[in-house]
Amino acid sequence: MLRKLALLTIASLAVSGCQDQASGGQGGTRTEIRIVGSSTVFPFAKAVAEQFSINGANPSPILESTGTGAGMNLFCAGVGAGTPDIENASRRIKPSELELCHSNGVTDVVEIQIGIDGIAVAQSNDGTPFSLTPVQIYKAIADRPFGKENTAKTWSDIDPSLPKFAISVYGPPSTSGTRDALTELIMEVGCVTDPATKALKDSNRAEFEAICHEVRADGAYIDAGENDNLIVQKLKANPNSVGIFGYSFLEENLDNVRGISVSGVNPTYDAIASGEYPGARPLYIYVKKQHVGVIPGIQDYLSAFLDAGTRDGYLVKAGLIASPDAVRTKMTEVVRDMTPLTMDELK
Repeated sequence: MLRKLALLTIASLAVSGCQDQASGGQGGTRTEIRIVGSSTVFPFAKAVAEQFSINGANPSPILESTGTGAGMNLFCAGVGAGTPDIENASRRIKPSELELCHSNGVTDVVEIQIGIDGIAVAQSNDGTPFSLTPVQIYKAIADRPFGKENTAKTWSDIDPSLPKFAISVYGPPSTSGTRDALTELIMEVGCVTDPATKALKDSNRAEFEAICHEVRADGAYIDAGENDNLIVQKLKANPNSVGIFGYSFLEENLDNVRGISVSGVNPTYDAIASGEYPGARPLYIYVKKQHVGVIPGIQDYLSAFLDAGTRDGYLVKAGLIASPDAVRTKMTEVVRDMTPLTMDELK
């Protein structure tokens, strides 16, 4: 009997310790879910949060649009009520970020793909229509295209078939997952069309990334911050400018802007869902398993997010592109089992 009582006491202390860790060591905890991260995912998370707490069903989650990179730093800072429970991300977590989480005690990070988005290249409906390719976009915004100084001032400097107006591209900042996707899905695709530059990927990775990923800082590329709606406003005010943002913002603003075709493919729902459009990318949310069951409602919120992202769900009507059925099935299992992401899965 005494041995049984001792075991029960140890078990109780273990549970208490887990709760104390997630509550910041103060014996209490938040009742609201705290979410940080991507400005692209933010509108979808906000819509789910509103439905999740409608009529007082659950406490309203606290959302902050920080950008993916800045959000990862906050998310991975540690475990406890003073840290976020969920990170919205417009790209996959980097191995270095998962290592940061682990080093700060965030040992069980759960990855959930919530849908698909596209890196839409757009212009004002009042602008001169034209189309682009990844290599043309790369030559326009790269700091050192193919390792040489970027002296292009107009689009026609890049290709005589393009308009003669000045290169003016409004895009995401370096902290944004949209910027990471832009560099990897569009700029790098254009960059590796040069065999010598492509060879650097194996021989000199740092130089390869500097040449292929760094954007120019002479005013032709304008960092518009984490507010994609600001880019839409800039395009309205400057009809010959180009904007780069998530497809969902294009979908919301078709009265004012239109997509620019890339390699002959327009940024449409079907083209992005099929992978035909060059800038297609998955969107994610990351969750601290250590907070599940301590901060109330996290698992229910995740399930609600997945339910809203079906082909006929309200998030798709808001611009999200539904994940393939096989991915959705897997994500449902991940949410049910809270299966942590491993470093091997990122390699």
